[in-house]
Amino acid sequence: MEAPTPADPSTFSIAAVEPASTPGFEGDKAAGEALLKTERKELGDLQEKLWAESRFGGRKRVLLVVQAMDTAGKGGILRHVIGGVDPQGISIAAFKKPTDEELKHHFLWRVEQRLPEPGMIGVFDRSHYEDVLIGRVRKLAPEDEIERRYDEIAEFERRIVDDGVTLRKVMLHISQDEQKERLLERIDRPDKHWKYNPGDLEERALWQDYQTAYQVAIERTSTDAAPWFVVPADRKWYARLAVQRILLEALRGLDLAWPEPEGVDWDRERQALLAT
Repeated sequence: MEAPTPADPSTFSIAAVEPASTPGFEGDKAAGEALLKTERKELGDLQEKLWAESRFGGRKRVLLVVQAMDTAGKGGILRHVIGGVDPQGISIAAFKKPTDEELKHHFLWRVEQRLPEPGMIGVFDRSHYEDVLIGRVRKLAPEDEIERRYDEIAEFERRIVDDGVTLRKVMLHISQDEQKERLLERIDRPDKHWKYNPGDLEERALWQDYQTAYQVAIERTSTDAAPWFVVPADRKWYARLAVQRILLEALRGLDLAWPEPEGVDWDRERQALLAT
């Protein structure tokens, strides 16, 4: 599979992305699921190297931001991609409506608290982008404040990248028709009733407003250091495969290696062990 291409903010258009497409992959669902499983081992090995380097002073860490409309498959990404590596090397933060305590602080304050430590892969299930997506669509802040937040987000991301964070941002792009089918499934199946939220219909009514909000956010904040990837999500298996490849490419780019402790005589250690 070819690596997904980051969005070029000067030319990118969400409307031009077909949600049921599988760019970079010509196989079917079975082939995609087989490749997902095959690549999972490499993902696990790279995550362990990342962790090992941090035990010897390494500052590298990875942050995957996942944004999407409801039902687009964020939970599946967590289970089928992130769930394939050692949970001790993963930190997951799900950003819901801000608490009263969080509202007392700058909008990036709660995000700062959940950044991954060196050696970790962090995942944000929603993120600081809620403050320019919902904030813009629902008019939760004045227009000039929303505009200022784009610049603050871009500066915040530059700062954390300079501090050793490899940042990848993903929008799971689902079609309105596919979302309807998935919401109907939640209504029709008792084992999925717990997932259903009547408020999802209110957000669905603002579909085009959200598409515009995502378009503007990508235009304003997709950079070489902190790129956005828009992943077609009507086919769940493809979205998982694409996000796993994005994460793999990020880790491959870190040039990770097993650390070698200094001052250890391995022959002597071996002989000492054999003598016990």
